[in-house]
Amino acid sequence: MEERKKIMEIGRLLDFLKTAEQLKCNTRHSYTSSGRLESVAEHSWRLALMAMLVGDEFPELDMDKVIKMCLIHDMGEAITGDIPAFEKTDKDRKVENKKVEQLTDILPEPVRAEWKALFEEMEAMETQEARLYKSLDKLEALIQHNEADISTWIPLEYDLQMTYGNEECKFTEYIQRLRDEVRKDSKRKIEESKQKD
Repeated sequence: MEERKKIMEIGRLLDFLKTAEQLKCNTRHSYTSSGRLESVAEHSWRLALMAMLVGDEFPELDMDKVIKMCLIHDMGEAITGDIPAFEKTDKDRKVENKKVEQLTDILPEPVRAEWKALFEEMEAMETQEARLYKSLDKLEALIQHNEADISTWIPLEYDLQMTYGNEECKFTEYIQRLRDEVRKDSKRKIEESKQKD
């Protein structure tokens, strides 16, 4: 009997996980409801959870693929750190994409090919799976801001809570309704903060 080929060599796995661990250490611009900065890993985890929970709304989509996109979409930030969307430039995106390529090259085949294909699909934004991942990515950030104390918001976020992700969320009626509800929560939060002043 032929020995089955090992897909993930242990040393390579541990090296990759060591780099991925930085997503737990690298913080985002967002704060948690307890008042500390959120890590990139926490954002990716809850994004994947959101995809899993809304999966029944999209029976025609490959939800395993969407969840994988959610889990790996910010892998480059293990090296570059997080740059808020409202500050990120094309140059920043190119650097992050290059780091993703370097990280992906650590992986053995067929994992490497799958990850490269996922990153290309996310970049192209032409499939329903990529569109769903992207809309949820935007929504998770908005939800997190709603959960944080409003004192952690910077001035431009008052407008961003109303407009961020609007275009990405138009692709299905369900996601658009979810975006509308998140916006209502933001309006309510802003209104309550004005009443306290």
